[in-house]
Amino acid sequence: MKKIIVPIDFSEHSEYALEAASNIAHKFGSELIVLHMLELSNAILTAGNNALDEEAVFYLKLAEQKFQTFLNKPYLEDLVVTPIVKHFKVWSEVNDVSKEHKANLIVMGSHGASGIKEVLVGSNTEKVVRHSDIPVLVIKHNPILFDFENGVFASDFSEESVAPYLKAKLIFDKLGAKMYLVYVNSPDGNFRSSSEIDKRVADFLKKADSDLDNLSNVSVVSDYSIEKGILNFANVIGSDFIAVATHGRKGLAHFFEGSISEDIANHSTLPVMTFKM
Repeated sequence: MKKIIVPIDFSEHSEYALEAASNIAHKFGSELIVLHMLELSNAILTAGNNALDEEAVFYLKLAEQKFQTFLNKPYLEDLVVTPIVKHFKVWSEVNDVSKEHKANLIVMGSHGASGIKEVLVGSNTEKVVRHSDIPVLVIKHNPILFDFENGVFASDFSEESVAPYLKAKLIFDKLGAKMYLVYVNSPDGNFRSSSEIDKRVADFLKKADSDLDNLSNVSVVSDYSIEKGILNFANVIGSDFIAVATHGRKGLAHFFEGSISEDIANHSTLPVMTFKM
């Protein structure tokens, strides 16, 4: 993992993401690309008169000044950190930046939801998760409160989940984290018999790993919904983070039959890492 992108807006949650990304960068020897998007209006971006040009320059200089303070952190001292300011207004374009710099991971902070269901802050994190071709790690709290020792990879064990699983496995291994795999049997369109699940899991592991060595780390749980099953299972085993697969741009970001990946990233208090199918 050579490069990690950290989109920031200079908020407290951006600092959480930056520190979490630095922890990962130390383990992988990665460069951090810290990205701030000005989100300037079309009027400013397309105007030709000097007054509006000066306004755009003002915001650019202001962002550069904020970077000096924001990046003055002891945990960044021995890392290669590259600050970037873009004029984009659309957060889905973070994926374009990741392609340009050949990044391997995006780490973002988010308030998430409290109580009633809400979209992620300004729906920015949701947009990045939905459009990203590379894994996205969503951070909710100060990373001092957690470590990457145990993680849950939630899967429907379909053939198209093999690639995300293999990508997740590599990251788990590099982080030194134990991977717990979980299948949620629920009444919301995903219910299967025990024999059907056993065959599905066995076929999946044979295709992905060429053996069944990881079978002992697979759990099948029953719950009222897939989301609740994943969150409850993560809580029971004391997981430090959750990994899920997403269909990304295919409509809304879908996991299994619905928008489970977005819901989990939105409602989980744990860090959530998404992998595009």
